[in-house]
Amino acid sequence: MDRVERADHLLNDPIARARALGPAIAAAGDEIELKRRIPSALLSALHEARLFRLLLPRSAGGDEVTPGQYLTAMEEVARHDASVAWNLFVGNSSALVGAYIALDIAREIWRDPHTVVSWGPPNEARARAVPGGYRMTGRWDFASGCRAANWMGAHGLVEEADGSLRLNSYGRPGQRILLCPAGQATLLDTWNTIGLRGTASDSYTFDDVFIPEAYSSQREDPALRRETGPLYSFTHAGLYAVGVAAVAFGIARAMLDALVELATKKAPRNLGRMADSPTVQADVARTEARLGAARAYLLEIVGSLYERASPEAPMDIPARARVRLGCTHAIHTAIETADYVYKACGVDGIFPGSPFERRFRDMHTLSQQIQSRGAHYEAVGHVLLGGQPPVFL
Repeated sequence: MDRVERADHLLNDPIARARALGPAIAAAGDEIELKRRIPSALLSALHEARLFRLLLPRSAGGDEVTPGQYLTAMEEVARHDASVAWNLFVGNSSALVGAYIALDIAREIWRDPHTVVSWGPPNEARARAVPGGYRMTGRWDFASGCRAANWMGAHGLVEEADGSLRLNSYGRPGQRILLCPAGQATLLDTWNTIGLRGTASDSYTFDDVFIPEAYSSQREDPALRRETGPLYSFTHAGLYAVGVAAVAFGIARAMLDALVELATKKAPRNLGRMADSPTVQADVARTEARLGAARAYLLEIVGSLYERASPEAPMDIPARARVRLGCTHAIHTAIETADYVYKACGVDGIFPGSPFERRFRDMHTLSQQIQSRGAHYEAVGHVLLGGQPPVFL
């Protein structure tokens, strides 16, 4: 492949672009862990590789890739640093709002090639409806990527002038997302955790910020999307879960590969070389099969649903449940893989700087996120058995 062909390949293949940045991402790992920030040079490289624009509509300057490409690209980054991958997937998830807001507003927000939109999850905050838009006061936590963001969002229930709550298309009080330049938010340094330290998932506040109506949207009803391409047949919640699964897969794959390398060299006292142990051989093979099967299952789900997507309507409830099931199974399998590797590598896993210690902490920080909870199996089982689904599907 000559230089021109290689450049075209990188331009058109998000996975190749992610893979090309692998050495730079890995080299920045210690600084990311220590400073709890992505270095500016690496952040610029991620933007130049368009890795924050994978889920942004093409009409707004994005790449609008397939879910399978997205999963694999995020997984590739996570092999080298989970915090970087987490910030990328969250930034891409936020970019999905570009499929719901007016096209001219989406183009304005993402006109800057370094745009990152960040927000924290919904809470009990309320946006007061006023002429021309909303006024918002409140605090939100877990805003991954906020230190790199030039736009901030805030979720809130909408309080009408008479004090009543605005209902969504499901007949319930609905969360609205309000967008404004990052300078209108006050960031709070609150993220000091055991893992995923470089995500800078800090807190922030709005103090009576006015947000015009055009800079607001909802993400709960995919039937109200502006963009009708197959990617936007998926719900925001579904693609968010795919991102978490991708990070989990990347961590697990890196740990398992590191164990295989260790096993060819390590000889525990009086036990011989790890790689020559039938027990280790069988356990590694089983773990490889479980991880590979979970990954193939999720890729099959999102790939088949993408191929069958219709512009007339978003995917139905059974399809949403399949995505949720595939993601939940993927995340849990990746966590189990990390636990096996950490135990199997012995004392090699307990020292900072090893291929295992930081990744183990990152995985078990990921395991506490809402996408990882076991209750998702109950919700999907409820749907499979004919019940009504919860909103998060």
